[in-house]
Amino acid sequence: MGAAAAGLVIFDLDGTLVDSEPNYLAAEQRLLAEFGVLGFDARAKRPYVGMSTTEMLADLTVRYGLGEPVERLAARKDEYYIDLARAHTPVFEPMRHFVAALSAHGLPLAVASGSTPTAIDAVLQATTLRGYFSVVVSSDAVKHGKPAPDLFLEAAAQAGAHPDHCVVVEDSHYGREAARRAAMRCVFVPGNADQQRRPVNTNTELVFQEGMAGFDPERALDWVLSRIW
Repeated sequence: MGAAAAGLVIFDLDGTLVDSEPNYLAAEQRLLAEFGVLGFDARAKRPYVGMSTTEMLADLTVRYGLGEPVERLAARKDEYYIDLARAHTPVFEPMRHFVAALSAHGLPLAVASGSTPTAIDAVLQATTLRGYFSVVVSSDAVKHGKPAPDLFLEAAAQAGAHPDHCVVVEDSHYGREAARRAAMRCVFVPGNADQQRRPVNTNTELVFQEGMAGFDPERALDWVLSRIW
């Protein structure tokens, strides 16, 4: 491993960089319908937002008695999702601006996502975001997904960055908690009101209470630059 990087900004993917949740929900609904499970809507999905694909499907397997190995279910869900993602995955434009600005300042960037490697690659390629990120880590690379800190610590290790020099950008309470456990700062842009579950630590967090509607890339950039160098 080389010398430590000056800093690293680690982005969650789904719900943070891209509005992928409608595609994921559609893929999950198609998968569950094969087992006669109907009515899995956004409300039913809400407790799983930010959770890794494997952990989510493990819980759904028990909950609905799906009777197939999680690995096989994950592969089928990925197939359905990737077809949808390649056809249309909207990028949150304020986040695209934020990524480009960070890159222009010379900061290395990473993606750390609970999605599978194939799904992450499909989205990054389809949205033309891939070139910004020197490190891409999926939950397949670590033992525990969010809220454990493993994903973020693995991204930092691959980049040669110390956790003290890392900032995480997240939309879910699982990711926010993972950043805290990794001893990293966090720009938190909650995907919905349910994601705001604890008081803000203003020393280590920048929180946009209104979510993406209130996200200000210039303010976020200034905050990151004041803490990461």
